[in-house]
Amino acid sequence: MSTASPDRATPRTVPELLDWRTSLHPERVAVEVHGVAELTFADWSAGAGAVAAALSRRGLRRGDRVGLYFGARDWTWFAVAYVGVLRAGGVAVPLSDRLAAGQLGHALDHCAATAVLHGDDTPAPPVPSGLPVWTCAELLAEPHRDGESVARPGDLAQILYTSGTTGRPKGVAASHANLTAGAPQHPRRLALAHSDRFLHAFAIGTNAGQTMLLNAVTAKAAALTLPRFTPARFARLVEAAGTVFVVPSIAVELLDSGALRGRDTSGVHLIGSTAAFLAPAVAARLAETFPQATIVNYYTSTEAAPAQTTMIWDPSRRDAVGRPVGGRLMVADADGRPLPAGTTGDVWLRAPFPRAYFRDEAANRATFRDGWVRMGDVGRVDADGYLYLTDRHQDVIKTGAFKVSTLEVEAALHDHPLVAQVAVVGVPHPVLGTAVAAAVVPRPQAAPDGLSLPALRGFLADRLADYQLPARLLLLDQLPRNEGGKVLKRQLTDLFEN
Repeated sequence: MSTASPDRATPRTVPELLDWRTSLHPERVAVEVHGVAELTFADWSAGAGAVAAALSRRGLRRGDRVGLYFGARDWTWFAVAYVGVLRAGGVAVPLSDRLAAGQLGHALDHCAATAVLHGDDTPAPPVPSGLPVWTCAELLAEPHRDGESVARPGDLAQILYTSGTTGRPKGVAASHANLTAGAPQHPRRLALAHSDRFLHAFAIGTNAGQTMLLNAVTAKAAALTLPRFTPARFARLVEAAGTVFVVPSIAVELLDSGALRGRDTSGVHLIGSTAAFLAPAVAARLAETFPQATIVNYYTSTEAAPAQTTMIWDPSRRDAVGRPVGGRLMVADADGRPLPAGTTGDVWLRAPFPRAYFRDEAANRATFRDGWVRMGDVGRVDADGYLYLTDRHQDVIKTGAFKVSTLEVEAALHDHPLVAQVAVVGVPHPVLGTAVAAAVVPRPQAAPDGLSLPALRGFLADRLADYQLPARLLLLDQLPRNEGGKVLKRQLTDLFEN
């Protein structure tokens, strides 16, 4: 079954989008790192122009890749560097300062970067010998004359490296037209018009982080973030934000920390969750904590953006992940043929001006087809167009004669009052082949015996079938996650085997 959400906006470049916004609101703050720095649209445009001019003098050619190595304190510098590279005709490669040296080296080598930029508060990165490394301040200090942007809508603009949860990280390439698809064309159509600020704590170098950067250009609200995330710091800023974006792990940490206790949350109108499945029990807790807010779950991927499904929390559709926005949705058979409503199959999304893997044709053939992106998930679409996920292809547990959805088991475990976080994996079993195993992070007040394997199996007995019940349990202080907040299930499997 295929459902559509068309977008016919005229393609633009990211620098054009920033120029348009600067002409409307030059003195308005676009990005704020709390307690560190603010960036107005006028300063953003001027800084990007200076960076572009300096890079052009250094020989940057159209299509050259430039690594952008920035930490959370440097979001304003990152914003300037990002648009500066694009304005000069280059390709931005956002990279987190938390990457291991090997991960950083792989990305820079794979994209054949010609230079690396970093912020003043981010130490110089360990890069391959001979690769130029400059700070933004160094480029901005040079005298310059701002010229016209040389970027075109069809040009490659950005390469984002995937989290590598299922293998070696791949570079996902996006054009300017892809990044600006759906962006407002009229001043009265700015996004998040109900807010003065939108708050997030997403890492640079992630798809969620890049969405926040583009939101800073297209939203009425200013982007507000932290130099370092803690629940207490995040909770203090909630009162100043009309919109709050989280990943499920941040939502759980925030709710369980008690940091929101006594805070006035009535000014929050939207809570958006992305990057992973938002368990129904967590969505219900968010709705209770933020009674004036609409709770929305966004389902997409680095490969599929800006296509996504959005789901406003609805207790009558607890497990749904929404309907398509900014693209099209399809559930298909193994040959890519659309399936009727209610039939389980492969989930595909399609966006205007689709993305692709950079220099990886084999991966492109497996994931992209005629503008469609295979999401790697199994699911179904109901008669009303709502998508329901069964599981990730690689996460489905085949135990004996049965197939078990890890998402279904995780959602049931989240209903337990003493469970803060959970991840379910398959582990080797001498008879069944694979057994269901659960890694659980208890809530702070949990008693040790309250989360024993017999107690959990008893709790789940009327929620899951016998073959879905965990056969093994691991209690952890925290789940291993990547920069985007996704659980690293391969590491968990290793923990069970050790």
